Amino acid sequence: MDKASSQECPYPGCFFCVMKEGNPSKRRSCILKFFRDLPSQDDDGQVLPISGLWNTAMAHPNDPEFIELGIFECMSALIWKGLKNRRWLSHDQNIYIPYYAAHIIGSYTMNMEEFAERAVEAGVIPPLVELLRGRLTWVEQRVAVRALGHLATYPSTFPAVADHGEILELAIQLAMSSLEIVYSHFYQYPDRRLSYHCDLLTRGMGGVEMESRKAEEWASQLQCWSLQLINCFAFKPEFLPTLCKPEFLVNLPVMWGGLVNENSPAGIGLLRTICQHKLGRGPVSACAGMIEALCNIARSSDDWQYMAIECLLWLLQDPNTSHKVIDKAVPTLVDLAEITNLGDHKKLGDSIVSVLQECSSMGNRSRELIEETVNSRQRLKWEKSMPKEDLHIKQAAALVVKLEGNSLFSSGDIAGAAEKYSEALSLCPMRSKKERVVLYSNRAQCHLLLQQPLVAISDATRALCLHNPVNRHAKSLWRRAQAYDMLGLAKESLLDAILFINECSQSNDPDLSMRQNKVPDYAERLVKKQMRAAWLFKEAALKHGGVHRKGEEREVYGNETDDSEWETASESDIGDDGRDHMGLDDEEEEEEDEGHGEKWKNRDKSSEKNEKTSAKGEILA
Repeated sequence: MDKASSQECPYPGCFFCVMKEGNPSKRRSCILKFFRDLPSQDDDGQVLPISGLWNTAMAHPNDPEFIELGIFECMSALIWKGLKNRRWLSHDQNIYIPYYAAHIIGSYTMNMEEFAERAVEAGVIPPLVELLRGRLTWVEQRVAVRALGHLATYPSTFPAVADHGEILELAIQLAMSSLEIVYSHFYQYPDRRLSYHCDLLTRGMGGVEMESRKAEEWASQLQCWSLQLINCFAFKPEFLPTLCKPEFLVNLPVMWGGLVNENSPAGIGLLRTICQHKLGRGPVSACAGMIEALCNIARSSDDWQYMAIECLLWLLQDPNTSHKVIDKAVPTLVDLAEITNLGDHKKLGDSIVSVLQECSSMGNRSRELIEETVNSRQRLKWEKSMPKEDLHIKQAAALVVKLEGNSLFSSGDIAGAAEKYSEALSLCPMRSKKERVVLYSNRAQCHLLLQQPLVAISDATRALCLHNPVNRHAKSLWRRAQAYDMLGLAKESLLDAILFINECSQSNDPDLSMRQNKVPDYAERLVKKQMRAAWLFKEAALKHGGVHRKGEEREVYGNETDDSEWETASESDIGDDGRDHMGLDDEEEEEEDEGHGEKWKNRDKSSEKNEKTSAKGEILA
């Protein structure tokens, strides 16, 4: 043994030395003593063992050793000490300790109900509530709401959380204000950032830009974890009156958490829980703009699309809310009626049609749409008994009409082309899904050029529901992204545009495969625009000075100009020469359809200046 390794540690009771103890019985007694004595000590360097415990809790959250030896009691006492003794908190690096302590509690209660029960017995809830209240800063609020959310998840420990009546109100306020808090207290002024916040966010490895990116991620988590805590209360009817206040409900559809929290159901997940109970459906149906927001999410490529669909179905099935939502919800659900499986949700289209058939007390347009949907289902049944020769005749007739539509489009008669595609859809066999995808997508393109975004969204959604796999038809994604952009719906447009780019990057299309970069420039421009428009801190920035820092540039909201010019007409399914043959495989169909609209893409540059344009692309006058 060398001299260095034989030297004894100069610090009696050092936690790291205790952890190296080979005698299990002595090790346990030393750890027990360490947890019992640590909160009463004022020695320097206390943050080191706490950070070590934090690492251990994250790496081994299901290990019961420290739970049995009193770690929850120790962490609870340390949080109280930081709250009550500001002199101690400001000494050495003790400022980190309440954050680490709350994080340790959250990690050890994340998976194991018995650990959560021990935590409640150890008295962790009151100090966590103080952190949630904002007694320190937003970084401690973040770990406090995370820990309380875990404790509220379990049936045995939820009552202890609910007994602190203010927790629900605090979580609601934090969900609504978290983004503004992080923006104004950290993001907005880099020179005023607390150093320990910067260190916690980037582990000391980042500069201003890294800190800003992590701040967005943590702000998103702060909001989403607040919503998850609230969601635990939402399952209990007695808490719904507190939850279902208009000022809170109206914000839920936009609480999506940004792209960094794709695993969190965010606001739409909470809405789904609320809508499961009749006490929640009434306030939701009466909330201004709520049904429109649910319809937009239902007809989008949001990961939680099915949650919005389920909310609409529950609202339609409830006789107390159906009449309030039916005329807004029916057009959206009709567009989704041919969807098959959405993730783990099987035969979703069948469920939609079943609910629609039970609807009553609606406007004429909704009734017509439902009748059309039911008749389409009936057509599909008839086709199963129809001779193959008759089906081929219908396919051929649809192809002829489709080619007529292509010709009209190429000659500039966009409205006439749309009518031809409608006629072709009425002729095309219901089970010819590939052909119907193209027809709906082409008609969506016509509606885009006619500046009819709502109808374009409807057609693009129908194409995406028919496509296999669902929501993966690149051109329909792009068209719906543009239509949502026309309506100013940045989030929905962004999600479709990103998925479109993903499809382009994986495409076997020969035109794309020849490019070094398969992602079209116009798609990148749209994504950039929508990421700015859907920026997590945008509302907070507008309220607190309107400045969005990004790299070295300073972008001021409210004075934006949009110089994006993506080619609306250039990405269609129709060939210049009208080539498009029914019955081809997806790959062949995509290849032959790619040239649609090349006339507009290649038209004389001098004449472009004389045509009407918009931020949505070059539009035929």
